[in-house]
Amino acid sequence: MATSRAERRLTAVLVADVVGYSRLMERDETGTLRRLKALRKAQVEPLLAEYRGRIVKLMGDGALCEFASVVDAVECAVRIQQAAIEHEAAVPEIERIAFRIGVNLGDVLVDDEDLYGDGVNVAARLQMLASPGGVVISGTAYDQVRGELQRDFTDMGEQRVKNLDRPIRAYQAARAGQQIDRPLPATGALSVVHGPSIVVLAFQNMSADPEQDYFADGIAEDIITDLAKLAGLFVIARNSAFAYKGRDVDLRQVARELGVRHVLEGSVRRAGNRVRVTAQLIDGATGGHVWAERYDRELGDIFGLQDELTREIVNALSLRLTRDEKRRLEHRGTASVEAHDFYLRGRDQLWLHTRSGVQAAVAALSRAVELDPSFAAAHAMLGMAYNLFYINSWNMDPELAQRRASDFAERATELDPLEPLGHFVRGVVRMWAHELETARESATLALELAPNFPPGLASLGLIHLYAGDAAQSVDLFERAIRLDPGYSNTFLHFLAQACFQLGRYDEAASQLRQRLVLSPESDASRMLLAATLGHLGQLELAHEVWQNLIAVNPAFSLEQRRRILPFRDPADFERIVTGLRKAGLGPVLDDSCIPKA
Repeated sequence: MATSRAERRLTAVLVADVVGYSRLMERDETGTLRRLKALRKAQVEPLLAEYRGRIVKLMGDGALCEFASVVDAVECAVRIQQAAIEHEAAVPEIERIAFRIGVNLGDVLVDDEDLYGDGVNVAARLQMLASPGGVVISGTAYDQVRGELQRDFTDMGEQRVKNLDRPIRAYQAARAGQQIDRPLPATGALSVVHGPSIVVLAFQNMSADPEQDYFADGIAEDIITDLAKLAGLFVIARNSAFAYKGRDVDLRQVARELGVRHVLEGSVRRAGNRVRVTAQLIDGATGGHVWAERYDRELGDIFGLQDELTREIVNALSLRLTRDEKRRLEHRGTASVEAHDFYLRGRDQLWLHTRSGVQAAVAALSRAVELDPSFAAAHAMLGMAYNLFYINSWNMDPELAQRRASDFAERATELDPLEPLGHFVRGVVRMWAHELETARESATLALELAPNFPPGLASLGLIHLYAGDAAQSVDLFERAIRLDPGYSNTFLHFLAQACFQLGRYDEAASQLRQRLVLSPESDASRMLLAATLGHLGQLELAHEVWQNLIAVNPAFSLEQRRRILPFRDPADFERIVTGLRKAGLGPVLDDSCIPKA
């Protein structure tokens, strides 16, 4: 019986994987499989045929593909991501199918039409470095495609990945018209800020239980929160710091990308009533250790451990603290380990900004408040959760949601005037209640207590925007983005809204397009983009954007947006309506969105 003979060849390898496949299957196995099959048949397979690629094998939640041309492989990968975003746009975010894709040009072993070897392994590791909806390619692939494709690439530097004994040079590919997916800033690196600066990376969960991730993340985030209270220290925000989670990165590269002098990394192992935390402070220029320590403690001493960690960082950076800063660092919101644990769980879910995440956050934070009724930060985060229910109209009476948001925010500031979260949330809640002056006072106080808090800067920027000072809001948004280079894509919408109010329509349109690539379900961004295109005279595009808005949210109401957006001057909202009418959408507005008098 004849046996096939293995051969070696140089080929382009594409590896794709579905993000969160197990979670999707647990939520809706039948629906996920049906939509994944439809996506492959309607989008992926035709694109593979167009770019002369072949599926080597399907692996349940992923695929291994081969191309004769690496240029075709990279272009096909980016087109697949675009198609997947469009295909899933109408699906609720938590159920949406998204891919990570890696592409490599390398030597492979071919045996019975299957591929093996280093070229495949590298592509698989690159796939793991990609963000959801993103494409990461190897240095060998980049050398062949640069100049051949009209796309931007960002150098991610040399990446150390699992099961490979050498670093891989990696590059991130952008879709057409897209700013490079973060954590990398669009410029590839930021200039180092003057004075002490630091990024605290997500601590690695070394526990046997992967469900303890929230606990390891919570310790790192608590350190960030404490350091953000120090005016003399520049602290990268959680969102940007945690973007490196799970990646084997060169810490010097991280420091260069974020423009900071120091990097803190660590690990957490929790077993029963014991916890072990290791931490090391790294010089971002040399990669050398500034300070390192290991702590073995009872779980009940977790607050003392965090205080000690923060003091060590302050001492290592030779920071001189004011009396008020010392007092704020010594201040702890709760003495209950159990309440703090539920707070970490709730905060972790709240930052997802999804309906299900916020619902889970309310349950966990409510339990934290039950365990410690004096826990101000838990009250504040509950206020933020209910405020999200209010502004998103999520299955709750708006008046009830707003009243609960207000009650929890006010209670937080009463319980602990030194807790910046309380003043921050009170400012946000008062802003959405159209009480802009009170909101400004609270937001300003929050920033006095935590100067390095990007959401606080962004909220003060929004307050200025709605009060009619869009120019001031742009400055605040840009300061927030510098602290959070991997900024939440909502910042793009805020910047676009400010540029729109200033009549800078080209800038607004560009920012809104970028935002919709990252968050295609945003009906607010689609509304503003349609109005912006109307002012620019791009009527056909405006109609297309509006049709997509209705597809995303058939129940969209412009009148609801008029009611909820807290513009002090009604003429500022009318600028949006005018843009939509200029786009020729007047009959649609009159018939569907604005009740006739």
